[in-house]
Amino acid sequence: MDRQRPIAVLFVVLVLLAGCSGAGGDGGAAGGADTAAIEETSLEAERAADAGGDGGDGSGGDAADGAAATSGDGTDATGRSIIRTGAVELRVDDYETAQANLTAAVEARGGYVSDSTQRVHDRGEATWTSGRVVLRVPAENFSDTMTAVEAEGRVVESSTSTEDVTEQVVDLQARLDNLRAERDRLRTLYERANDTEDVLAVERRLSEVQTEIERTEARLQNLERRVAYSTITVEMSEPRPDRPAPDQWYDTPVLAAFLESVHGVGVVLRAAVVAFAYAAPYLVVFLTPIAVTTGLLYRFRHRILGGREDGNGE
Repeated sequence: MDRQRPIAVLFVVLVLLAGCSGAGGDGGAAGGADTAAIEETSLEAERAADAGGDGGDGSGGDAADGAAATSGDGTDATGRSIIRTGAVELRVDDYETAQANLTAAVEARGGYVSDSTQRVHDRGEATWTSGRVVLRVPAENFSDTMTAVEAEGRVVESSTSTEDVTEQVVDLQARLDNLRAERDRLRTLYERANDTEDVLAVERRLSEVQTEIERTEARLQNLERRVAYSTITVEMSEPRPDRPAPDQWYDTPVLAAFLESVHGVGVVLRAAVVAFAYAAPYLVVFLTPIAVTTGLLYRFRHRILGGREDGNGE
């Protein structure tokens, strides 16, 4: 029993040195073994992740099924993960009423208002309100909510877009599964390690893997939220009281059109008078010498022509 115990301890140490992973080697034999083990573990994880991304029969296929299941209502009939977004610009009669109606409409469809901004404009005694409301609604209610939004006012512009993120979700899920599997292996090695150097090496790698797991989980959860809840951005504004804008020019009342034309004539006349006032000094300075020179030439020419006529008469 005494001889077998040291042999068993030596065997366990050799197994731990071959299986443990670390951040780098110290240049010795034990450090080289740890580095080789880490590289082998990381290579296996990367190969498994690549196999999952290619949609093979291994863990990647299971990850794809899991992603489709967790996406819920965000997936289409084929199980693909689709992000839907919409943007609408409206002219509304009353901003407060329109905002309240949109809030009630999105809440009735299981959504919520994620962001809103509002601004009151002042021009003299005239005031009007404009702003933006960002709605988040379950993906299956996206089209119905868009219809409700467009019915709230006069649509100036409306657009929708989709983004297929199925491959991203599958890749992230496969990578997450492989990272968790690597974390479990490292925890097992950590519990079995006795040497201080081995413990530190496994602990460093375990910390790196845990950090990568948290980052991957955050990215996956963000995608799943965007798939499950579509986003609709609504820009709204009230008409400016100081600047009425009819839909068509011929909708303008006759009296208003006549008065506007009279006002336009007055503006043109005032502009002409002001322009003449600006130009008058230049006209005096530059035209006076020209006029004097022209008069002298005319008189000189007249005298010459008059002298010739007198000579011919004699």
